[in-house]
Amino acid sequence: MSKKTIIVIAGVVLLLAVWWTCRRGDSSAEAQTSGRNSRGPGGGAVPVVAAKVEQKDVPIYLDGLGTVQAFNTVTVHARVDGELVKVLFTEGQDVKTGDVLAELDPHPYQAVLDQAKAQAALDQATLKRQTDLRARNVVAAQDYDTAVANAQKSQAAAAAAQVNLDYCSIKSPIDGRIGIRQVDVGNLVHASDQNGLVVITQLKPISVVFTLPEQNLQQVTSQTESQGELKVAAFDRGNTTPLGEGKLAVVDNEIDQATGTIKLKATFPNEDLKLWPGKFVNARLILTTKKGATVIPASVVQRGPQGTYAYVIKPDNTAEMRAIKVAQTENNQTVVDDGLKPGEDVVVDGQYKLQPGAHVEMTSPAAQTADQNSPAKPQRNKSPKPTKS
Repeated sequence: MSKKTIIVIAGVVLLLAVWWTCRRGDSSAEAQTSGRNSRGPGGGAVPVVAAKVEQKDVPIYLDGLGTVQAFNTVTVHARVDGELVKVLFTEGQDVKTGDVLAELDPHPYQAVLDQAKAQAALDQATLKRQTDLRARNVVAAQDYDTAVANAQKSQAAAAAAQVNLDYCSIKSPIDGRIGIRQVDVGNLVHASDQNGLVVITQLKPISVVFTLPEQNLQQVTSQTESQGELKVAAFDRGNTTPLGEGKLAVVDNEIDQATGTIKLKATFPNEDLKLWPGKFVNARLILTTKKGATVIPASVVQRGPQGTYAYVIKPDNTAEMRAIKVAQTENNQTVVDDGLKPGEDVVVDGQYKLQPGAHVEMTSPAAQTADQNSPAKPQRNKSPKPTKS
């Protein structure tokens, strides 16, 4: 073997030795790091608060912003011109259909009615005579026809005068609540006045108009076809206090292209009058109830670059980071579509200390809070009290 060959072999052996030494060092460091990550402070298990994955029936809903609208709104106008002589309602009063709200001076219209009735009586008498004469063929047919027309005309005039007289009593056209009076007694009102006398709004029932993104339209229509009426709940602006429960009445027939939303209207009984026209509310359309849904506390859900995940405690008390698919979150409960099974233990509190594979120790929420809020304090040596001599 030549000297050159021996040098090459020696160099290869030296490189292999260096590579083996580095590999052993990396493995040792990795093992040490893994050991540190799987233990808590002081080398023990990481204390966490855990909870069971539950299975229960959960309502599936869609949230939208809405505005309360009166079921019916009517501006009460006078049907004839005249002086307002009586106001028979109180502002804020509840009224029924047909209740008399105000009265106009009836005397001019009573005079017209009396005159029309007198003329009708005269024409009716003339027609009676013409009828007798026509039966004996004494008068021409044209004269008889004229008498018939005059009688009918006068009767129609009397009926019209009676209608105008009746219009002097202004009545409520709907059940509802009276607003603020627009005209005082003594003023001359006209049928053409723009403001009217008062506005009546129907509060029982009442409507809520709200919007949803256009991509939810198919869900709403399909559930409506399969279930019929869908329930709608109304909440205050903070989305915490319920204001009432009603039913979906109508889905608008077009999508607003400017906002990409669809408008819906729901009807509420509103017996407790918590809903008021013009009030902004959060509307919740309940599509269906998901039977046997997988439910976890909302604090279990964590978010990272790859999406939502949760720490699951395995039977050997190690933590597993598992990707999950969240359906909805409400009242500190999250519905999970994929990633978890009922009965598994998940970490509710203490995730910030964990890494995949870490050993955990399940504790109570009170103990976890005390551990976080009470740092260890150095113990001081107490000096003995001086004794009296």
